[in-house]
Amino acid sequence: MMELNFKQIRQNIKLWLDEDIGTGDVTTMYTIPADQQSKGIIHLKESGIVAGLRVAQEVFTEVDENLVFSPQVKEGEFVSKGTVIAIVTGNTRSILKGERLALNLLQRMSGIATRTRQYVNALEGLPTRLVDTRKTTPGHRMLEKYAVRVGGGFNHRYGLYDAVMIKDNHIKGAGSITAAVRAARSRIPHTMKIEVEVENFEQLDEAIAVGADIIMLDNMKAADMAKAVSIVKSQAPHVLIEGSGSVTLETIKSLAETGVHVISVGRLTYSVSALDISLDLNEQKGVSL
Repeated sequence: MMELNFKQIRQNIKLWLDEDIGTGDVTTMYTIPADQQSKGIIHLKESGIVAGLRVAQEVFTEVDENLVFSPQVKEGEFVSKGTVIAIVTGNTRSILKGERLALNLLQRMSGIATRTRQYVNALEGLPTRLVDTRKTTPGHRMLEKYAVRVGGGFNHRYGLYDAVMIKDNHIKGAGSITAAVRAARSRIPHTMKIEVEVENFEQLDEAIAVGADIIMLDNMKAADMAKAVSIVKSQAPHVLIEGSGSVTLETIKSLAETGVHVISVGRLTYSVSALDISLDLNEQKGVSL
């Protein structure tokens, strides 16, 4: 599983907490005694895949290093509604300061992992690999792509810098697929791949002829995609084939059955619903936790 860069995550958490707390949590300061201790019970209000436990822990640690965060389930585990997934104990004010940010991150990441698992399950028995896209929340790409992997999916390129991906606007700007591929090939290192997005059979023929390493079949119906896969495998069997474009849970299996090696799905991250997760205090006044 892709490792998280916690040095960067901690820097982000500082900024996110500052955005939320500002000059101080006035409600908590004015209503909760400074020395009060509590136990925060984090539980699911709907079933799903849990992702982001360590990230939530980092939030509470940044707020107060004396808070104790205790996961009750494993990262990537499917758990039922009502399950307690973590307990945080310590100063009540500190718990409440970190509550919203920790839950926001847990909910978003768990929602992505849960949706990803649904798509992975739809591909059961097929060799096709499910991958994400760059359609992520600005500033949260690392966490969202990690959540995809927790859910059983894989990552496409991380950013614009780690692979050449020639899409429709690049083709228009360069003048043709051939011109774009040749220009990129003349400048990239030998270790870098070139992917070309095609929307019709004329573009497919051109991408094969110019030597694309990966061909993305974009917004093709299953019948056309199957025909395109047959052409690629007969003329350039070394080329990796990706299917993409408005892929849904209802259509992904039929697209995978065409023989594509990879299917990319933007819906894994850009329009996902957060998993409903809540924190309830179990007040522990005067009790040493």
